[in-house]
Amino acid sequence: MGNVFVLDHPLIQHKLTHIRDIETGTKEFRELVDEVAGLMAFEITRDLPLEEVTIQTPVAEAKMKVIAGKKLGLVPILRAGLGMVDGILKLIPAAKVGHVGLYRDPETLLPVEYYVKLPSDVEERDFIVIDPMLATGGSAAAAITSLKNRGAKNIKLMCLVAAPEGIDLIHRDHPEVDIYLAALDEKLNDHGYIVPGLGDAGDRLFGTK
Repeated sequence: MGNVFVLDHPLIQHKLTHIRDIETGTKEFRELVDEVAGLMAFEITRDLPLEEVTIQTPVAEAKMKVIAGKKLGLVPILRAGLGMVDGILKLIPAAKVGHVGLYRDPETLLPVEYYVKLPSDVEERDFIVIDPMLATGGSAAAAITSLKNRGAKNIKLMCLVAAPEGIDLIHRDHPEVDIYLAALDEKLNDHGYIVPGLGDAGDRLFGTK
C-alpha cells in the first residue's frame, strides 16, 4: 500500500501556518503556496536516481553526480493545483506539465472529467498529481484514474493539507500511490471542508468568492 508522508520541516510548518491564517491576503497566500510547494518538491524528489559523470572543474577532472534521465510530469488539478506548479518548476525546470480539469456533478456529487492534457510520452514519466486540498479525495482519485487510463505507471500525490477521509479513499482506489502532505488535519465538516484546513484554496489563490 502507498505510504503517507507528512513533511514536517520547520520552514514548511511555519509557512503553512500563515497559509491557514484568515488574515493572509491573496498576494501573500499565493507566494506562500508557491514557496511551500518548492520545499515539498525538495522532499518528494529525494529518491531520484543519480548517475556518475566526468566533468572538468577549474582545478581538476572529477567524477560527479547528476540526476539520471528520469522524466517527471507535474499534473495540477484545475484550478487550485495551478498555485503549486511554479514552486516545483523552480527546482525541476525540465519537468513537463499536464493538466486535469474536474467538476462535481450537482446530482451525484461525483467528479466529472472535462479537460485532460498530458505530455505525449505518458508511459515513460513519473507523475506528481498536485492539489492543495485532499478533502473527500474524489477529485484526486479521479485525476489518478485519468492518468492510469492514459498509460501512467508511477504516480505520486502531493497536497498541502488532507483529511483522513481523503487518505482513506486514495488508499482504497489507488493503494500503490504515495501521498505527500504538509499536514494531515483532523476531519471534514458537514460541508466537506477540511478542519482546521485553510478554506477554499482556489478562491484564496485567485481572489474569487
